[in-house]
Amino acid sequence: MPDAALDVRRQVKTIDGKLYYALPKSKMSRIVDMPSSVAEALTQHMAEYPPVEAELPWGRPGGDVPTKRFPLLLTTRFHNAVAVNTWNTYTWKPALAEAGIIPPRRAGAKQWQWEAAPNDGFHVLRHTYASIMLEAGEAGEYVVTVARWMGHRSPTVTLDYYAHFMPEAGNKGRAAIDGLIGAVGEWAVGRNSPDSPQG
Repeated sequence: MPDAALDVRRQVKTIDGKLYYALPKSKMSRIVDMPSSVAEALTQHMAEYPPVEAELPWGRPGGDVPTKRFPLLLTTRFHNAVAVNTWNTYTWKPALAEAGIIPPRRAGAKQWQWEAAPNDGFHVLRHTYASIMLEAGEAGEYVVTVARWMGHRSPTVTLDYYAHFMPEAGNKGRAAIDGLIGAVGEWAVGRNSPDSPQG
């Protein structure tokens, strides 16, 4: 299956426990590259669990706010949108505990009482994605691309957040200089060797 693209147009947000649709981060829609493995997994998921339309307010909940209907890939068993806190508490953190990434719930703790830090929430996948993409890519234009995929207003924002996730960036720069100096050095040695023609 060829690589695909994901059209990020909206998100589900929560205010005071009420869900609503809103524009993506920075209020910017965007196209994000999607590896074929992810596209294939989504295709399989949709075959088994077809998207379900859910109606929510647009922009903010309550009052005379218009509602809109959009198909969602993940819903509750009642075919409603999933609140991020519900997902973190009942799906994401149990999966992390099962994988040994965070501690299991203490004996006698309520279902929502996890010792994991807030940054162990599902949102960490966004940071993981950015850090992996930047570590795997080249500096310069690649940072611009990742900034666009993340919905950052500027590559500077991306670097402010994620530069420390790019340990290989310095190695690539050093390797480039070593290659350049090595090539120049070989040329210089060749020109000045005893066997080279003398002027």
